[in-house]
Amino acid sequence: MSEIDMSEILIDQVDQVLTITLNRPEKKNAITQGMYSTLASTLNNAAGDFGIRAVVISGNGKAFTAGNDILDFMNEEITLSSPVFHFLKALHDFPKPLLAAVQGNAVGIGTTLLLHCDLVYAAPDALFQMPFVTLGLVPEAGSSILFPRLVGHAKASEIFLTGRNFQAQEALTMGLLNGIEENPVQRAIEVAQIIAHQPPNAVLNTKALLKSASHIAIENVMLAEGEMFRIALQSDETQGAFMKFMSSRLKG
Repeated sequence: MSEIDMSEILIDQVDQVLTITLNRPEKKNAITQGMYSTLASTLNNAAGDFGIRAVVISGNGKAFTAGNDILDFMNEEITLSSPVFHFLKALHDFPKPLLAAVQGNAVGIGTTLLLHCDLVYAAPDALFQMPFVTLGLVPEAGSSILFPRLVGHAKASEIFLTGRNFQAQEALTMGLLNGIEENPVQRAIEVAQIIAHQPPNAVLNTKALLKSASHIAIENVMLAEGEMFRIALQSDETQGAFMKFMSSRLKG
């Protein structure tokens, strides 16, 4: 597993709100397997800590996250026990309010993780993209069920199959966002503090009820996605798409 510089994930707690910040701005906060491991353990620890009532995920710099670190993924053998899948499970199972603050690019997991958040705020410059098919992959994080439920089959098919991006206003119209804010981190923390002062058991039970109808179904879809994603990573089609992607970045 790749090593992680602990400064690549910043963790801060103010009162009963924990903020997790992706802090690799020179790489547009691209996430490595080591970072996924830290994210998973942080969420799992927060889930069991009564002193934490809400969690905010954000990114440092001009991007929320460029998604998976492609070179890291090309150099690692990805299995269903890899840190990325531990993170996705921790995200799906997290029992407390989870908020996100997005600025700049939110690519791949940068968009799909938002589907597991209870509230999401984005800056006017936020740009969302899920280019899985473009990279020879399949959607992950349960997005193949969560996204069509949110936006409808036709819109989800268009975005997944073309790999096109969409801006904050379209994301707001879709229902992916709660609001567009000049300072989304500040707004997310403000709302998280309001929630943190609500009766905690009522908050936990309400979130559980909101998710109860589809929690197991989404978990099963995530397992199927994970297996197909893992197989795709080993294919010549995906390796070629990765090389094309890396070449285009070097030219750009």
